[in-house]
Amino acid sequence: MDGKSVRGAVRADGRRVHLLSALRGDGVVLAQREVDAKSNEITAFRPLLDPLDLTGAVVTFDALLTQTDHARFLVEEKGAHYIAVLKGNHPTLHALVKNLPWKEVPLMDRTRTAAHGRDEIRRLKAVTVPGLPFPHADQALQIVRRRGTVRTGKVTLERVYAITSLTAHQAAPADLAERVRGHWAIENREHHVRDVTFGEDASRVRTGNAPRAMASLRNLAIGALRLAGRDNIAEGLRHHARDMTRPLATLGLT
Repeated sequence: MDGKSVRGAVRADGRRVHLLSALRGDGVVLAQREVDAKSNEITAFRPLLDPLDLTGAVVTFDALLTQTDHARFLVEEKGAHYIAVLKGNHPTLHALVKNLPWKEVPLMDRTRTAAHGRDEIRRLKAVTVPGLPFPHADQALQIVRRRGTVRTGKVTLERVYAITSLTAHQAAPADLAERVRGHWAIENREHHVRDVTFGEDASRVRTGNAPRAMASLRNLAIGALRLAGRDNIAEGLRHHARDMTRPLATLGLT
């Protein structure tokens, strides 16, 4: 689950259009919904996911969407699992998980990536905690992210805590780490493509449903290119622009 404001699409009352999306692991958008002006992503969560078949899926989301009703909905009604980030909106649960004896828990997964002038190391620990005060929560996670900027030498360290309905038998630590990593990667990658390649934040379209419709068309183009095996969306757009029949062929309209 990923929310994004279309920064250039400012309504007459001064508010920005905000969209909540459900994305697959490969970055294809499955559903999108505009968040009501007088509400937030929480109220859009269930209506967005309700039509989707989520049987056996693992839904990942940030702290704002970590709600007891969402957990029950996913597990009891949709037959899915979740990995939910914890922050200050659940202070008691966050403190409980944060204060677990993590130093006694062995490191279970470590990955390192270097790109765009940054070097990032992620470490994950997972522990089964009986009786967590959150629906269907079985394991608690600690993710430590160490980021270094090559040019400046600046290093930042961040500890993130999460809970999941997946048991230790259903998901190995490496699986959990990959899903958490995938959530952050999709969040960054999709925002970057929509903003840089399509100039979404610069779009001044703001009337009625037009901002959401234009975002849906961008999602369609990105999804079609990803399903066609193209990871570089900008290059894929240039390739399709050279021949008017190529977009039709990619969309199966031959």
